[in-house]
Amino acid sequence: MSASRHLYVAIDPVAISVGPLQVHWYGIMYLLGFVFFWMAGSRLARRRPWTGWSSQEVGDFLFYGMIGVVVGGRLGYVLVYAFDSLLADPLFLFRINQGGMSFHGGLVGVIVAMTWFGRRTRRSLWQVSDFVAPLVPVGLALGRLGNFIGGELWGRYSDLPWAMIFANAVEPGGWRSEVLRAQWAEGALDHLARHPSQLYQALLEGLALFIVLIWYSRRPRPVGAVAGLFLLGYGCFRFIAEFFREPDAQIGYLVGGWLTMGMVLSLPMVIAGIAIMVWAYRRHAHGRAGELPE
Repeated sequence: MSASRHLYVAIDPVAISVGPLQVHWYGIMYLLGFVFFWMAGSRLARRRPWTGWSSQEVGDFLFYGMIGVVVGGRLGYVLVYAFDSLLADPLFLFRINQGGMSFHGGLVGVIVAMTWFGRRTRRSLWQVSDFVAPLVPVGLALGRLGNFIGGELWGRYSDLPWAMIFANAVEPGGWRSEVLRAQWAEGALDHLARHPSQLYQALLEGLALFIVLIWYSRRPRPVGAVAGLFLLGYGCFRFIAEFFREPDAQIGYLVGGWLTMGMVLSLPMVIAGIAIMVWAYRRHAHGRAGELPE
């Protein structure tokens, strides 16, 4: 039998192991995302004085943001995608390496953090979110790379040249299996190749959205416009990526063989993003207080 035509993804999800302590790649990616936020946010605070932010405030917000991302992201995933698992085992909530995090839940957590921080610094939610929004996509991209390394949240079946065979999709914990690796080398697993949808999402929701937001926010915009563009951009990119991503097994397709929960949760973001941008520009056009000049 001929050799496999597709890349085989079977990576140990644990990056560092010292006795009972295990540090997963997924956690490292989150940490790198927070470090990027602090470094890039401090730079933007210095280079964009019209934002009114200081490097100290970037660090202060990061503390609240980290809590919002982790708590909101995990609660969102468990309540929407794995509620049955929570009912069967309440401690499942704390096993972040099982099922992972939900972006939409993390977004709610960050909104709560931004609201709290805004009250403490006498800023509106929109003023805080406009500064934060361009810094988020890189963290999203790193999170998707963590999913890829962990061999989770893979895509639908595909025979495209860049499709990949995820060992964990063939067999739970398959990254350890030498039998699977041998079958892959012989080309026996080619029919199980899938879209590397984690990489699609890293490029779309991460890199592409980051470029769009950094370019758009390079000069003052009406208050709320940058946040609105973030919601619009993420919603559109996530909706597109869902066509290539395998839906969560416990939920499956909601309608036919195409509509997923991710699509359903993304549509309100698109609508909200458009509405917020329209509101922001109309408010700016009427010279409402609090708007930034062009």
